[in-house]
Amino acid sequence: MAARPSGAKSKGGTPAGGSPRPAPGDEPALSLERIVATAVDLLDAEGVDGLKMRRLADRLGAGAMSLYWHVASKEAVFDLALDRVLAYRAPPDMAGPGDWREDIVHMLEDWRESMLRHPWSASLLPRRALGQNILIRLELLGRALAKAGVAEADLNGAIWSLWNYVIGATITRASFDLTDDDRAAGQQRLTSEAYPTIERSRLLLDNDWDGAFRKGLDFLLDGLARGR
Repeated sequence: MAARPSGAKSKGGTPAGGSPRPAPGDEPALSLERIVATAVDLLDAEGVDGLKMRRLADRLGAGAMSLYWHVASKEAVFDLALDRVLAYRAPPDMAGPGDWREDIVHMLEDWRESMLRHPWSASLLPRRALGQNILIRLELLGRALAKAGVAEADLNGAIWSLWNYVIGATITRASFDLTDDDRAAGQQRLTSEAYPTIERSRLLLDNDWDGAFRKGLDFLLDGLARGR
């Protein structure tokens, strides 16, 4: 008998080489939307290393093999989960003649907040940059920069500079988990003459992450404005 082509189904609905498809009513109905939403919850709870197809199936009350009727692989689940949490609903007037700077600030603050709600997303993004929602964000950012007068020859550099700033700021914030006591002890060590500048600025006691992000973004946008 000729071998069945890879991925073909038997008459009974069984994937070639796989487990039988569960009979109707044996487990809750699955959908791609439900799988992705549950994957996001699992990633939020346990991080990238905690997402295993068996564990995801257990949360769904399904058999692991049944997931593969909806998603091709665990890598595809990562892609879909990342794309879901980076969805951006732009203000209605984003594409209008409004303030380009306000548009960019809103866009990048929303991007950072989305990733901080789901800290695992920042670690996945550098190797999964082509999802629809991140491409939409980059397109809107490019439009806002063009509206600001950034020359086409400089557009890529401006986009990647802002990308790097947001990703770097998010990863730093998500991984910087010193307690107040840790900060105080660290600041005490700065009393040496070796660190006079950051001792005076009380660097290690400053935990205004949102303010620092906005101020740093202003520095970058000031530079863009001058270069127009």
